[in-house]
Amino acid sequence: MTLPALSTATHLVNVPLLYKGKVRELYDLGEHVLIVVTDRISAFDYVLEPPVPAKGTVLNKLSAFWFGQTEQLISNHVVHTDVNLLGDAVKDKALLDGRIMVCRRAERIDIECVVRGYITGGGWRQYQSTGEVNGIKLPEGMRKNEAFPKPIFTPAAKNDVGHDEDISLDRMQELVGEELALQLQDRSLMLYKFARDYCSKHSIILADCKFEFGLIDGEIVLIDEIFTPDSSRFWDVNHYALDIEIDSMDKEPVRTYLASSDWDKNSEPGPLPQAVVEETTRRYTDIYSRITGVSL
Repeated sequence: MTLPALSTATHLVNVPLLYKGKVRELYDLGEHVLIVVTDRISAFDYVLEPPVPAKGTVLNKLSAFWFGQTEQLISNHVVHTDVNLLGDAVKDKALLDGRIMVCRRAERIDIECVVRGYITGGGWRQYQSTGEVNGIKLPEGMRKNEAFPKPIFTPAAKNDVGHDEDISLDRMQELVGEELALQLQDRSLMLYKFARDYCSKHSIILADCKFEFGLIDGEIVLIDEIFTPDSSRFWDVNHYALDIEIDSMDKEPVRTYLASSDWDKNSEPGPLPQAVVEETTRRYTDIYSRITGVSL
């Protein structure tokens, strides 16, 4: 049976809603929080219609997979992902199965920890303008999509309204303190290298990724999501080339459609065509099976 796409879980959860993001919804379980990952999809700062079937399940199950893979490297906030343990807190467990995560409460550190292994996307645009990325001076003559000699840490200050702000490590140290900033840098680079090497064995290039961290009883823990198509840039190794726009293994069909349409990017976009939705679902389920070795 194919379950319908889920645009919100507010009608399925019997505990208070704490926060509704573009994709995730957080609910109050008292000692813990319940995260429900919906099938909503966003691009260019707009949440689009219709939702993309299976997207939320992929994001949640892939995060759970990676949290398990990395728990020997760093603690995370996951308590469990079993919807049947929620009792009367939720309705329609079949619809929520695979898309929930019960987590410990953490004090979020308001820094997006970005690691780049290749110069592309926003990093490439910075380099073209300044020869730097987040204040890091880079060699002249680098080419788009070229691998860095070693991965670089390029943090961003999180803004609840508008875009996150790219900052230097020095600025990050001013915001959160030198010791914490250096610890986050070290953990981010360690995690990137771990996942990069894992993906390489599956013919996938992990071009860049972002992490969120929190504090629980003074301990740094991984929170939110990790190494998903929404938080990382995956390339098929067979599609890798310099000086081109590589078709990444994520919601690229949505971005491509919107960029080629007559949408003005200043108003609510119209519904996505069914073919675009279906191709996006295919990409999300494909990256899940390639990374985990299990069909969704």
